[in-house]
Amino acid sequence: MGLTTIDAVASTDEGLPRRPPAAAPEEGQLARVRGRMWVVAGVARDAQAARDGRTVQHLVSLVSVEDDATGEELEVVWEIEPGTKVIEQAQLPALAADRLDDPAQLDAFLDAVRWGAVTSADQRSLQAPFRSGITIEDFQLEPLVRALRMPRTTLLVADDVGLGKTIEAGLVVQELLLRHRARTALVVCPAALQVQWRDEMREKFGLEFRIVDRELLGQLRRSRGIGANPFAHFPRLIVSIDWLKGELGMRLLREVLPPHPEIPRRYDVLIVDEVHNCAPAGAGGRYARDTLRTAAVRTLAPHCEHRLFLSATPHNGYENSFAALLELLDPHRFARGIRPTPEATREVTVRRLKQDLRNADGSPRFPLRRVVMLEVEHPADERAVHADLVAYGAARAGRLQGGRAQTLASDFVVTLLKKRLFSSPAAFLRTLEVHRETLRRGGAAPPPAPAPAVLERLFEDVGLDLDEERAEEGVGAATREALRATARTERDTPSAQEQELLERMHGWAQRAAVTEDARTARLLDWVAENVRPEKTFTDERVIVFTEYRATQRYLQERLAARGIAGERVALLDGTTDDEQRERIKAVWQEPPTDHPVRVLLATDAASEGISLQRRCHLLAHAEIPWNPNRLEQRNGRIDRHGQTAAEVLVHHCVSAGWEDARRGADGTLDGDLDFLARVVRKVAQIREDLGSAGPVIARQVEEAMLGRRATLDDTRLGDSRALRALLTQQRTMDERVARLRDELDASREALHLRPQRVERVVHTALELARQPPLRPGEEPGTWAVPALTASWAAATIGLEHPTRPEQRRPITFDHELARGRTDVVLAHLGHRLVALAMSLLRAEVWGTGRRLHRVAIRYADPSLGAPVAVAHGRLVITGASGHRLHEQLIAAGLRVPADDGRGERLNVGATEAALAAARDTTPPVPLRERLVVRLAQAEACCALRSRPAPASAPATSPPRWAAGRPRSASTSPRR
Repeated sequence: MGLTTIDAVASTDEGLPRRPPAAAPEEGQLARVRGRMWVVAGVARDAQAARDGRTVQHLVSLVSVEDDATGEELEVVWEIEPGTKVIEQAQLPALAADRLDDPAQLDAFLDAVRWGAVTSADQRSLQAPFRSGITIEDFQLEPLVRALRMPRTTLLVADDVGLGKTIEAGLVVQELLLRHRARTALVVCPAALQVQWRDEMREKFGLEFRIVDRELLGQLRRSRGIGANPFAHFPRLIVSIDWLKGELGMRLLREVLPPHPEIPRRYDVLIVDEVHNCAPAGAGGRYARDTLRTAAVRTLAPHCEHRLFLSATPHNGYENSFAALLELLDPHRFARGIRPTPEATREVTVRRLKQDLRNADGSPRFPLRRVVMLEVEHPADERAVHADLVAYGAARAGRLQGGRAQTLASDFVVTLLKKRLFSSPAAFLRTLEVHRETLRRGGAAPPPAPAPAVLERLFEDVGLDLDEERAEEGVGAATREALRATARTERDTPSAQEQELLERMHGWAQRAAVTEDARTARLLDWVAENVRPEKTFTDERVIVFTEYRATQRYLQERLAARGIAGERVALLDGTTDDEQRERIKAVWQEPPTDHPVRVLLATDAASEGISLQRRCHLLAHAEIPWNPNRLEQRNGRIDRHGQTAAEVLVHHCVSAGWEDARRGADGTLDGDLDFLARVVRKVAQIREDLGSAGPVIARQVEEAMLGRRATLDDTRLGDSRALRALLTQQRTMDERVARLRDELDASREALHLRPQRVERVVHTALELARQPPLRPGEEPGTWAVPALTASWAAATIGLEHPTRPEQRRPITFDHELARGRTDVVLAHLGHRLVALAMSLLRAEVWGTGRRLHRVAIRYADPSLGAPVAVAHGRLVITGASGHRLHEQLIAAGLRVPADDGRGERLNVGATEAALAAARDTTPPVPLRERLVVRLAQAEACCALRSRPAPASAPATSPPRWAAGRPRSASTSPRR
């Protein structure tokens, strides 16, 4: 016969006398109210009752200590509240041979308690990485560590595109929630990223967020009344920046915000994703100008305790704009109009670049990005239409000589038409037709010309709203409004020369829009070479980005003429709804052998936040964006964490001979395109600068396209060394972060966080909850989740396959098995199923669940030499407000004597050795009965039972309460 282990768990309320209803609890005591456990945070006595001859009553303030409601507050009138009970003491459960658990069940219970322990006061102990379904990279821990060091988190996470800023933000939010430094969170992001944020937080961190939009508003008002406000509906919300800045969004937000910021703040955590879209506009003046997006964030930010701003390109090249953005983040450190100091900027900025991150052996951690130029020979008719456009701009500018409004209007028309000419004949045709139409309308008694400031705002809106062009012809409402405004600045009708030039350009565009210009032909040749060489489709996939929907549809038509059409081509633009967008994204990430799509035609609606790297490393730009920030955002869709190819190839169409230094922006087609090609090269050189000074370069591009400059002026980008010193962070990973990774690995081992143990917790909880068990999957290490009932049904959310919703994916508890796969779901500690299982088991701490006896007896390794009993206790320390500051699972061991003598207490090392010797098998009933008797004798002799909690304690320091759980005991063989 082998050795034996005894396990037990303490009860906190079984068999204890209950206080009379009239006896109110005292501060710091543990109480059971409404079926849940609370710490008494305050007791207020009705002093007037005694004078009036009424029964004295007490208003008791309670703070929840339940795992699924930690920190929640409740106020009750104690004398009239039914079912109240003060927990006077904690004690071990009664030992009986017929009240024993299976050892595996008790191990699962102890693991659940251990994994749920939170230490708020220790900044070195991180919790979030263990409660996320991601493979943590060491560099992704830096924002988390920085956030915990701050009394109030204010961070600009400006990592390079594709390093995982969403994951880093999720880790910070998870950690703040676990440490009870936050309860509510609000994510502000572009509309196209709302679903992605919701799904990432649910799948990766087990956090449920709700999307605030008109649909949610309608649902709330139908169910809760016309006055329901979505901003007060749920503790964690996601809202689109464009919906928030609108009249309805701002009105609803102001309804829930106090007139002035108060403590506690209305929201605990504010995350603004792609925050460069909210940066104030800067144009070289002393003060930056707020946009509607800026105003929305400026209204919200003061009412949020912690702030996380995310963007790979937050610096637009203008110091005043960047300073104003930092002021939104932390007004105590920064102010608009005052240049931020390098020291203050480093305190709030986290910036790492892909090229600076390397593996332990010095090899690059991320694939190399290489720019490939596709040279094009332009025919005479294309050179002629470009020359006509230049001549039209000159003639128009000569006729409109006047004030600033006329100059702005003239420049806008020329740059708009030139941008679209460089994109495609179709985009040029649609815009030219709208321009001609506005000229005809403008000549018939037009309204007064708008002021220059109004024109500037309209032209800025065109740049911001390109992704939202929903009109079938590809010219959006913002562009139409801007063109109508330019027509109102004209005092007379176009000259005969202008009319002739317009007609010639229109004729060329009509012909070219149904064929292919030279650049389109070269681009589509490249597409065909990769996805359909020799009329046979390969497994290669390519992405083609364009600024304009008209160009996107034009490329789709021309690809169809080449036999690449139907299910082989997918489109992503501003008209794609959320459901279709997510489906396209999911299909693109699946193996090419499973889905036929080979070409993705995308506008800039897909250039932010979306991940497309898993099965694609080839990308092309239909045109070179004048703002390099757009260029970098597009490239980041495939040049990001998770790219499996060794090299990412980015393609641009340029004029043949573009490298000839003698060719500048001389007003010819070749000259203009050469200038844009040099912009691409310059952008690659200055990627190490935060934000790449995009708008500054964009301003020079516009000047070149208007014939006002021939070369790219580096000096106008500012002192590059000063910019690097101000904005870039460490070039290599910090030794402290490397040590932190080692500590995380050690902590994972100490917590026994192995797939088999997480699996056991889920299996045990489902059995105790009387739910159907998990079924082994077709692949070893995977499990099929059956149909669950009651609250467990929510655990199946997110198991649907992203491309086959009718198919439910299996789960796995093994991180390595789930790495890089979409056909299985990783059940991590934060996953809904695991979280429910842990919650059910941890509820047994109070001895009220009646599912576990919290005592087990098992065999152990013979090397112990005598029976050993190990009692586990849960030590929880709370603050004055009832918030949990520290939680720890502790163990005490006792060597059980063979006779009625005193047992020998074990030190920590001996206790750990006894636990390591424990086995999962339990001895027969006769031996269990003998061991129970002996353990009871030893327990009484050594006074192992926990002592009663003190009757009272200072209000600022509640009594420390714990639920003890004896766990392992080992015994020598006896005959």
